[in-house]
Amino acid sequence: MEESEKRDYAWLGDAVLSLFAREWLLKKTALNFAVRTEEFVAMTSNQFLKSIGEPTVVEAKIGKIYHEDGLESAFHWIEKELIPVYEKQRANKLRGKQGKRG
Repeated sequence: MEESEKRDYAWLGDAVLSLFAREWLLKKTALNFAVRTEEFVAMTSNQFLKSIGEPTVVEAKIGKIYHEDGLESAFHWIEKELIPVYEKQRANKLRGKQGKRG
């Protein structure tokens, strides 16, 4: 994939990931707005994406899936590939915060 094509797909992928994250977090009705916002930023950050691969490449993968197979396929990929990693990282972070309090 050429660099310009990768950037274009990454641009789309960033938007798809953002939409997915917002919808996913809205389903977690127990979250207040501040927590939801914090989770959104964490889930879509380059720091998180680096745990999967190079952020632009990860976003380009999402964008290419979206472009070729549609939103549902892109959401499915995110659910399968990113969410388990995200949930594990967040659980570890919460455990770390609890350990510092006790």
